[in-house]
Amino acid sequence: MKYDEKQITEQLSDPKTQRQAFGMLVNQYSETLYWKIRRIVLTHDDANDVLQNAFLKAWSNIDDFQNKSKISTWLYRIAINEALDFVRREKNKISADEDISVANRLMADDYFDGDEAQALLQEAISLLPDVQRTVFTLRYYENMRYSEMSKVLNTSEGALKASYHIAVQKISDYFHKHD
Repeated sequence: MKYDEKQITEQLSDPKTQRQAFGMLVNQYSETLYWKIRRIVLTHDDANDVLQNAFLKAWSNIDDFQNKSKISTWLYRIAINEALDFVRREKNKISADEDISVANRLMADDYFDGDEAQALLQEAISLLPDVQRTVFTLRYYENMRYSEMSKVLNTSEGALKASYHIAVQKISDYFHKHD
């Protein structure tokens, strides 16, 4: 069931209806946020963990929501930042001798339903710097408009377009090297 965002926002500001409104928010945005997160962290289990952390962070900061943007934009920002933080922590954990390619990890993931080419694309994406990876993922997979992305990532549309263009070039170069 889809709820009216303005109604949810109003109910979130009232302590009597806050818990119920947050439940509606979770129901409405869980799947969308899961897929945004999953495209950044790649595996199902990690995406579920990050999604849970994102909702916990949103709940603990719900009183700080200032209604300057849509509640969905606020949630996207939290989820994407949580996903990027997760990726950074994971990069720091992996030592050189444990380094297993992203493609191999994906092919071993029971929830991955892609083929080898899709796994290689994910590997190429994973090699991008955080900002380029995020911009590419949101634009390529989510077809998010630059104007919306600008609000979520708090940066200019021009910078986002440049990041996307550079990311596409790097991915193209990766595939040319691996032909």
